[in-house]
Amino acid sequence: MAARSKARKRALDAVYAADMRSRPAAELLAEQAENGPVNEYTQRLVDGVYEHRHRLDEVITDYAQGWTLRRMPAVDRNVLRLAVFEILFVDDVPDAVAVSEALKLVGDLSTDESPAFVNGVLGNIVRDREQLVGQA
Repeated sequence: MAARSKARKRALDAVYAADMRSRPAAELLAEQAENGPVNEYTQRLVDGVYEHRHRLDEVITDYAQGWTLRRMPAVDRNVLRLAVFEILFVDDVPDAVAVSEALKLVGDLSTDESPAFVNGVLGNIVRDREQLVGQA
């Protein structure tokens, strides 16, 4: 597994746990760091999702037609947060890579329907990226 793929998985672990426990993801990531160093990109993702959480959730809610954040499977919700952060705020990751990595994560960790759902949401966000970046 590539370094950034591993970083995304560790970031997902942290933001998912934070979501489930209602604790700051950075705090949970710091606890993980006690077992070894945290990848710089993992830290960037966790910090970025935390910093932009309200905007990310707003965008996801707008594009997840008929779905509230709480109604989504927790893995899907948090994978979407990571991917939308990469699409809107990380210039050195191509949108196609962010989408592909998100689909891999939900394909491995979520429901059978999740890849199609996540792909649809992210595809529409990528389509409107320029407009959304201007609003960020």
